[in-house]
Amino acid sequence: MKKVGNHNSISRKLYLSLALMLTISLSSLAQGAAPAATVTPAATTAAPAGQGGDPVKGKALFNTNCAACHKLDAKATGPALRGVGSRHEKAWFYKWVHNSADLIKSGDAAAVKLFADNNKIPMSPFPQLSEVDIDNIVAYASEPKAAAATPVVGAKVPGTENKEGGISNDVILGALSLVMAILIVMLFLVNNVLRKVASANGINVAPKEPTISIWKAFVKNQFLVLITSIFLLLSSAFFVYGYLMQVGVDQNYQPVQPIHYSHRIHAGSNGINCNYCHSAARISKNSGIPSLNVCMNCHKNISEVSDTTATPEYSKAFYDKEIEKLYTAVGWDKANQKYTGITQPVKWVRIHNLQSFVYFNHSQHVTVGGVACQTCHGPVQTYEVQKQFAKMTMGWCIDCHRKTDVKMEGNDYYKKIHEQLSKKYGVDKLTAAQMGGLECGKCHY
Repeated sequence: MKKVGNHNSISRKLYLSLALMLTISLSSLAQGAAPAATVTPAATTAAPAGQGGDPVKGKALFNTNCAACHKLDAKATGPALRGVGSRHEKAWFYKWVHNSADLIKSGDAAAVKLFADNNKIPMSPFPQLSEVDIDNIVAYASEPKAAAATPVVGAKVPGTENKEGGISNDVILGALSLVMAILIVMLFLVNNVLRKVASANGINVAPKEPTISIWKAFVKNQFLVLITSIFLLLSSAFFVYGYLMQVGVDQNYQPVQPIHYSHRIHAGSNGINCNYCHSAARISKNSGIPSLNVCMNCHKNISEVSDTTATPEYSKAFYDKEIEKLYTAVGWDKANQKYTGITQPVKWVRIHNLQSFVYFNHSQHVTVGGVACQTCHGPVQTYEVQKQFAKMTMGWCIDCHRKTDVKMEGNDYYKKIHEQLSKKYGVDKLTAAQMGGLECGKCHY
């Protein structure tokens, strides 16, 4: 019998491939299982307080009583307080904190100079603070500033190291890719061997019969052509209708503003009520664009954000730079704590914009109807960049009027008409639609 192929050489190739795959996999597993070296940062110990107080308690007292006007390392309404314990004696501190005005009137040179150096802005008296409390605050302010952590060369970035005893996804994908490649090679070699065996035994492999193209078969079938044509026409009409219905709809419109404002920080983390900034929404048709003076009510003393505010996308330096833009716009001199009189207009980009023939009154919904801001504007307390949440189409408004019950608790505005209509319809609660919310003249005038 005629010898067909060299089976031993083929087997050797397969064995060598498998051995290579196992070698790579084992080496990768060994690397993945090796525990990553961890760098333990050197513990930083705070220097003992010079005034004998408790810095921990002092921090809490500082945040409660002092942080509104003072910072540790920057001038605010008052001077920076870092190292203040070495500037004056304890007895002087007690008098100054309890009643700075009396100390200034007495002619104390240090008190008069401190008052003059800070634009003659009087300090609020704190008679409720005991001498121990003041010592604690001074101890906290006397702590040395913590040095910024320097990255260690070769240290792994948190989140990038492999879990102990686990296998990285790259290793798994690499092993699977190698297995697939070996299977393809094996199928190719087996096909060659079978062809040689068939040829050696005089077996003729039947040639492939010519087949008709699928497109030609489709064209010859008139029923399929008719059904497909109808389907394409209906699908085209559906998508064209959907496209035309979206003309003028700006849902999810999210423009970049000249000064970055994070609702996530203000309304979310700090819990600021929407009506504090958009106060006109309670009494006016429009909610209004908050004046920059409203921003300065807080940011006059908040010139930088805390370290915990930063996100992977927006760093602390980014937020601090945006606050600087606010100062430039209102003409606020942070160093001297006063307005320069040089202002720059801020060209805000409007997000929500109803058509001119549509009437919408914020006070009617917010004050009278008791509708929450999130109903129309979405979960703004989670938005880093504000966007248009709802479609704000006629159908969207009508659907809301049909589903929303009018709140009557403490609402005398609708009391009389609600009593009459509830008897008429035989219900306890009325929707906005049942109270005339679908009349054309309500929104179009």
